[in-house]
Amino acid sequence: MAHTLIQDICAQLGNALIKRHLRIALAESCTGGLVCQQLTNIPGSSVWFDRGFITYSNESKVELLKVSQTTLSKFGAVSEEIASEMALGALNASHADIALSITGIAGPSGGSIEKPIGTVFFAVAYQNKVIFNASKIFPGSRENIRESSCLFALNQVLALTLNPQV
Repeated sequence: MAHTLIQDICAQLGNALIKRHLRIALAESCTGGLVCQQLTNIPGSSVWFDRGFITYSNESKVELLKVSQTTLSKFGAVSEEIASEMALGALNASHADIALSITGIAGPSGGSIEKPIGTVFFAVAYQNKVIFNASKIFPGSRENIRESSCLFALNQVLALTLNPQV
């Protein structure tokens, strides 16, 4: 991974969160804690990083983040709806002010025509509502997809945190 780029984004995000007196929580599925790892690599991150949930299984999404079993059945774990519920769940199950979620298919198997390998959904929740949703299809290996997801997610949450409207 482009470590200096990631470190720079994480440091900028940390500074923006400190300036706004905000703390962040994460709900990660396909990235398996990669974003949390990058954020906590920043010295002093305990000031602005509250916690991370690695909810890889559907059961963990339901148990830890209160994702609806009905939503899972209707839309699948890799969907905008689940990303939204994961972000809201992380917000409600933490002391954070803003929460980021990531759910996707990193491969090399598990894809479909509707959701090919590399499909990833993102959501950000703030003040008990989802303020950002996105989906991307990233090319490459499992590692590339996870790293691209991490970079995209960090850039999005940084942009939102820098926005005075948020």
